[in-house]
Amino acid sequence: MTHHHDVLTELNPQHRALREMIPDVYRGFGEMSKAALQDGALDTKFKELIAMAIGVVHGCDGCIASHARGAARAGATKEEAAEAIGVSILMHGGPATIYGARAYNAFCEFADTTAAV
Repeated sequence: MTHHHDVLTELNPQHRALREMIPDVYRGFGEMSKAALQDGALDTKFKELIAMAIGVVHGCDGCIASHARGAARAGATKEEAAEAIGVSILMHGGPATIYGARAYNAFCEFADTTAAV
């Protein structure tokens, strides 16, 4: 397992513990997430890329890993991921170059794993 897979693995028990305490909040968030990311005028692939770019701007490794995996699973290419990250750098500047590099690495990790399956 590599770094970004590990990020998600590490967060799972933490989410599980909190979800047990506030199940309605997690259920509502899960429903909102499903609704927001389903195909519509924008397909899931681009929505996952948008979410990954927002994760870059917020410096959220869990968001980056989750949405990089989602974008890879939805068929995004490395070029599309790089361009989405480029927009986050435009909008957030220097800090986005750090988390942008992390996001691209995460995307490549999941894309390479997805391609191997």
